[in-house]
Amino acid sequence: MAKPTDIQITATKLFFLPIETRVPLKFGTETLTHVTCARVQLTVCLSNGDKAKGWGETPLSVQWVWPSKYSYEARHKALKDFCISLSKAWAEFDSVGHPLEISHDFQQNELSKLLNDFNNTQSVGEPMPWLAALVCCSLFDIALHDAFGIALDLPTYETYSAKHISRDLEYFLEPAIKSNISFTDKFPNEFLVKTPQTSMQAWHLVGGLDLLEEHELTGDEPDDGHPVLLSDWIQTDGLTCLKIKLRGNDATWDYNRLVQVGDIAIKNGAHWLSADFNCTVNDPKYVNEILDRLMMDKPRIFGMILYVEQPFPYELESNSIDVHSVSARKPLFLDESAHNWQLVRLGRELGWTGVALKTCKTQTGAILSACWAKAHGMTLMVQDLTNPMLAQIPHMHLAAQTGTIMGIETNSMQFYPAASTKEEKIHSGIYKRRNGKVNIKSLDGPGFGYRVEEIKRTLPEPIMVSGNT
Repeated sequence: MAKPTDIQITATKLFFLPIETRVPLKFGTETLTHVTCARVQLTVCLSNGDKAKGWGETPLSVQWVWPSKYSYEARHKALKDFCISLSKAWAEFDSVGHPLEISHDFQQNELSKLLNDFNNTQSVGEPMPWLAALVCCSLFDIALHDAFGIALDLPTYETYSAKHISRDLEYFLEPAIKSNISFTDKFPNEFLVKTPQTSMQAWHLVGGLDLLEEHELTGDEPDDGHPVLLSDWIQTDGLTCLKIKLRGNDATWDYNRLVQVGDIAIKNGAHWLSADFNCTVNDPKYVNEILDRLMMDKPRIFGMILYVEQPFPYELESNSIDVHSVSARKPLFLDESAHNWQLVRLGRELGWTGVALKTCKTQTGAILSACWAKAHGMTLMVQDLTNPMLAQIPHMHLAAQTGTIMGIETNSMQFYPAASTKEEKIHSGIYKRRNGKVNIKSLDGPGFGYRVEEIKRTLPEPIMVSGNT
């Protein structure tokens, strides 16, 4: 049934913002030294003719969304070209309703068709993965949710109820087989935190190329006032939570890295670790043997590991590995595999116990996956895509509103802090970690509370303008 608050998209305006890293960030076998942030202004119209503009932004992290032997530049260009195609497609999409409904319809009916058409014409040498398509789509989806809140003069998370959504969760979700769970007459607000935290523990990323100790310094490190060594980061930001990037194909290196980081954490007062094996493991035995060795030889460090993140290939349907033996040792979180609630359901059947949500796989997908996971007793985490500028804000909201196992991963201040200096003037608690925490107290107003007018960032000329603004 139509709602008086239903909206329709009328226009998009797409921008590309290039960013350089201060230190390299390793993803699997590749290294990120620069990234393009795709930003969109999306215009919506209410049934009474009133218009509102919302903003969305996502870094196009090529190495993460599209691991490949083919050239970085070819993949980078393909991602930007696909964003341009999406900008036109979103402006022309005539679905009417709540952002969850509109974006769900777009992802179900348009995105796969656009990706197939695009892959038939692009020249990288292999098809663009679905994860890459989702990341390109996410900025438009985020902007849609922001615009809806602005149109109604409400914070976005106050719009996820039956008052504003026509379709209940039964339309979007199916419970696990043989469960007593029903999504009939249920809406997302029922699965959100009743009193969201404004302050959250910050997880620091220890990348595979990050320097840990003084003897590793070469003299070529950046001299920009920010720490370089792990112990200095812990002391400067008061960190208590460290996420450790591992190789997943070198057990000796991975074990030694966990021990080395664990020892530094203990000496400097950090309490919690997580282990990210970068989707490169094919046999649970690999992870189990490292965890068992830690438990026997380094029990304190083993106890500090709060969870293990995505050791196995993210194509879950073609790599349906039974992982119960891993999750019997530590909570095991889907990340790259968790494209949607259907894959979360499959992961649960295989033995995964938690889900790492990301706004870069769409706000709509994150909300629906959170609802499915919480209904089935799975634990949540919110992981970063090294989100700078506006991209950081919906990311923060998601962790506060859905409730996580502990805090939020946030690392753009490690790899490109200068990118967010204008936003930091308005939202200092979001772009700086103090006493091991970040806070969202500065977020105010409708939508995601960006306060874009106060940030005063000068944007380049738009790459694409579509529809009637």
